[in-house]
Amino acid sequence: MTKIRLAKKTQKTKTKISEKILLLGFPGNGLIGTFTISYLITHLQMKLVGDVSHPDMPPTLFIENGEVLGPIRIYRKDNLYAIISDIPIFPEIASDFVASIAEYCRKNKISKVIVPSGVDTQSTDAKDIKTYGLPTDQSFEKIMYENEMPKFIAGSIIGTDATVITTFRNYKIPLLMMYTTCHPFFPDPQASVAAITSLAKLLKIQVDTTDIQKRIDHLKIQHKNLMQETLDALQAEKQLPSKVPPIYR
Repeated sequence: MTKIRLAKKTQKTKTKISEKILLLGFPGNGLIGTFTISYLITHLQMKLVGDVSHPDMPPTLFIENGEVLGPIRIYRKDNLYAIISDIPIFPEIASDFVASIAEYCRKNKISKVIVPSGVDTQSTDAKDIKTYGLPTDQSFEKIMYENEMPKFIAGSIIGTDATVITTFRNYKIPLLMMYTTCHPFFPDPQASVAAITSLAKLLKIQVDTTDIQKRIDHLKIQHKNLMQETLDALQAEKQLPSKVPPIYR
């Protein structure tokens, strides 16, 4: 069973976001979700308010500035929440994990969820990188239209992404999956820049991705091991090869 532990104290801060929104990021194609949410947590100076654990997760801890951190953490800045996982979400725990996040949303009256992710592409040209939206609710359709975000029209979705979509639909919590074209087998910070920019536009947040662009080669090397672990998790999800290509509009 997945457990969510909250910190005893949180620091009150203010943003211009009027409704409660959760950003959810976990390792996937190109590590888009991990890069994107990690950047926004740092950029917005969001505060750690809790973590998520599951008995079937591998025992993993991270040390940052002398502080012991769990691999899946919850951050908050006023009405904006973020949950980031620094380890792959394996199929065996995906349902429990996502259901616990949905319950957390209900408990905290979070009205919308946005999940940046990656979708593989044949092109390696940075100018061809695009972000597509897959909404489960009309409210996100409107937001996409206002921000000129093209829609993910057809294709097949498996694994943790499919679990996320199904669970939040069942809980009737509006969800937007943001799929950015990326290299599926290597960390793709360049594609993450496009994802960050698209997400910031939706949230009406000013961002500066210059530092990421300067450190692209370093980030690829730094996250090589996490990418390999993610590929192992993705491989475990693929019971049958998909013959349906993604189609966008």
